[in-house]
Amino acid sequence: MMLRYTQVLLIAMLAACATQRAPDYAAIAGAPDRSEADRQTDQRRDPTKLLAFTGARPGMKALDMGAGGGYSTELLARAVAPGGTVYAQDAPEGGERAKERFDARMKTPAMKNVVPLRRPFDDPVPADVRDLDLITFFFFYHDTAYMPVDRAKMNRALFEALKPGGVLVIADHSARPGEGVSVVKSLHRIEERTLSSEVEAAGFRLVEEGSFLRHPEDPRDTPVFRPKTPVDEFVLKFEKPRR
Repeated sequence: MMLRYTQVLLIAMLAACATQRAPDYAAIAGAPDRSEADRQTDQRRDPTKLLAFTGARPGMKALDMGAGGGYSTELLARAVAPGGTVYAQDAPEGGERAKERFDARMKTPAMKNVVPLRRPFDDPVPADVRDLDLITFFFFYHDTAYMPVDRAKMNRALFEALKPGGVLVIADHSARPGEGVSVVKSLHRIEERTLSSEVEAAGFRLVEEGSFLRHPEDPRDTPVFRPKTPVDEFVLKFEKPRR
């Protein structure tokens, strides 16, 4: 009886480990059913490296902040399947074109494990959404700096929604040193140090920096929609301390 119990326990442990094994991120990005529009966006976003940096794995519970048209939401949904869930947050007053693209995307098989959340940025998840493994916030944090958003409250809410040891990954367009949030609306850029200090004030700890979207040749003095060169972008991983 004891031997049989040990065997069952071992099988369960191996199954749990299997669900946490990193997927083939390149295969996810190269899936034949992804849209041509998403493949065009891939040229700027490098989804294989971005997904790998997040550490998204099957079975995880994740939150995608500022989901917009759902480009990153779909990538995460593919990465945490099977068994995982992605909550896709966007403000109720978000743009109509983005809503239309997201709603159309929700009809595809890749989005079957996605739960849309139309909620304010500073109150992004309902009370029963807790113990998340991963939160992503891609190229939209800067927008919250000119929107009517309490960013300190938002960051505290993200901290509370994560489980201990869970991670928050933020990617955004880089502003020049000293610019802080002064160009968030005009250039759609934010100073990396400013963003980090705001997030760390909520209790997060910066644990890793990604350089794969860096472009030091970018003078960072033009709007990101009309760049003279590829846009310099930072990718940061923050952790909720385990204790």
